[in-house]
Amino acid sequence: MLAQHVESDSVLGLWNNEEHDAIIEIYRCGEKYCGRVIWIKELTYSINVQNRKAGEPRMDDNNPDPKLRNRPIIGLTIMKDFKYGGESSWAGGTVYDPKNGKTYRGSMTLISRNQMKLRGFVIFPLFGRTTTWTRTVVREHPLLPEQPHF
Repeated sequence: MLAQHVESDSVLGLWNNEEHDAIIEIYRCGEKYCGRVIWIKELTYSINVQNRKAGEPRMDDNNPDPKLRNRPIIGLTIMKDFKYGGESSWAGGTVYDPKNGKTYRGSMTLISRNQMKLRGFVIFPLFGRTTTWTRTVVREHPLLPEQPHF
């Protein structure tokens, strides 16, 4: 049982998304796994946009629920409820994409210690999109807070 626990926790840590414009911290949330944004390339709005002013922190503007559009992107939980299924795979979770405001069902598969495939889909995994995330460390990103909360 201990070996499975160690294997299931191998996904924990900091991950660059495929575009390298965000870092997501994957952490345990009870017996499941979740992920939150801890860094984005464009931390603030560069120009006045809609009801946002240049220099303000980026918010969850594309959320379909207007009440949630004032949530900062930094700290936003975008991955929830992933369960370890063995063989370096986690499934049963959801992935929220703040770039388009959509939530997808998801699965994660470690393809090496430092690379992960994240698949998001609406109904069937066959009809979805897979991205490759790369493990990262804090010292590679000087704009990150001094230490993310683990």
